[in-house]
Amino acid sequence: MKYILNKKYWAPIAILSMMVFGMLFTSCDNNDSEGGAITITRVFLEDVNSTVPDREVTFARLGQLLRIEGSGFTGLKKVYINGYSTYFNVVFVSNNSMLVSVSADTPILEADPSVRNTIRFVNDNSETTFKFEIRSGKPAISNISNTMPNPGETITVSGSGLTEVSKVIFPGNVEVTSGITSDEDGEFFIVTVPNGVSDNGGSLFAQTSNGGVYSPAYFNCKRGIILDFDGRGTQGSWSTATIPGMIAPADLESAVVGTGNASHGKYVPHRPARLASIAPATGRATEAWTAGTGVDNWRTQLTPFIPATTPLDKVAFQFDIYVPDAWKDSGYLKICTVNNFNAGTWAGGVYNYIPWLVDGKSVAFQTTGWVTVTIPLNKFYQWSKEAATFETVLAYREAATYQNFGIWFENADVKMKDVLGTESAVEFPSKATSVKVYTDNWRIVPLDTPVYNDFN
Repeated sequence: MKYILNKKYWAPIAILSMMVFGMLFTSCDNNDSEGGAITITRVFLEDVNSTVPDREVTFARLGQLLRIEGSGFTGLKKVYINGYSTYFNVVFVSNNSMLVSVSADTPILEADPSVRNTIRFVNDNSETTFKFEIRSGKPAISNISNTMPNPGETITVSGSGLTEVSKVIFPGNVEVTSGITSDEDGEFFIVTVPNGVSDNGGSLFAQTSNGGVYSPAYFNCKRGIILDFDGRGTQGSWSTATIPGMIAPADLESAVVGTGNASHGKYVPHRPARLASIAPATGRATEAWTAGTGVDNWRTQLTPFIPATTPLDKVAFQFDIYVPDAWKDSGYLKICTVNNFNAGTWAGGVYNYIPWLVDGKSVAFQTTGWVTVTIPLNKFYQWSKEAATFETVLAYREAATYQNFGIWFENADVKMKDVLGTESAVEFPSKATSVKVYTDNWRIVPLDTPVYNDFN
């Protein structure tokens, strides 16, 4: 019987075998160098999953395995990385080469400046310190507080590993290198938005002490706007005499509101000034729509930069929201991909946005300025059960009689069984509310994120 070893295992086995045999032979030939002078010539990253499994590098991240070349390693007693005493296995030490893994406990920002980005090697008679950059895990961006801000405003970019941000590049290759505030724990940074950012949108790029990182490609994506109430897209409305909750152009507001991130021209009040409050158990209290059939054309507008084959988890509906007073206990926004739903629905091409519902509890939601909400299209109930592409949404809209996209304020009871899709007796009975909720800049955006390669 023949046994064939899968070729994907040859690379790591071959590398490990060469290192072990090389160390054994070199060790036998260099017994007289025990405790001698130590020199470092090169450092290699050992990564069997990489196309280059043994790559010479000038930095490493926590948890990575290093192969260090030099001389005088026989008799090595201690290795300190950023001042941290790091374990190494003497089996993988020869006079000219050794293996050591960068411990996850290695200090980075908190390391003493005198030892940060160094590896120190010690034996009984000698020691040497080698300058070598040590980084934390790869940085990641999970959220941008406002993805369509006005120039001169600040935004907060959240994520992990975002330490010591030295440069931010905005779409249109507009670079900012000053005035950037970085969180010591790397959970966010704050940057001022420059002039000249491309209206086509794209990813933010940030250079951190842990390397480079991209955001999803949704920043300033003005070509994705389906309605901004200022000329991009067309609002549709019907008689307020017939439908009192219909938000007509006359109901839009334009006073500059919001601190930090201010409003853009006109915007939607989801409780128009003419309504003092919204009664409980009012399913379709107020509503705002695009013009719809014969006017909206998502395929023509959006597929040039979001191909119809794009998976739905890589496409999102984005909008900006401003809630100046605490919103809790009652009311939510029903986001409708077409105009074909009844109040109280939790199925079909809709999504119920309830920002005050957090982990099954009512928690006040309030903003000082305008913030961006991002809802991937695969979160809409129609497409949440199985994988789909953007083509599915395009076809769904094109098959609808009323192709208006809209948001209405619904003041109905919220039952956790509807929210979770599982049995639950918890519910939040609707109450009369006079909350002020404003939205603007409705848009469809891509969520694809460029991959940053450390070794470009």
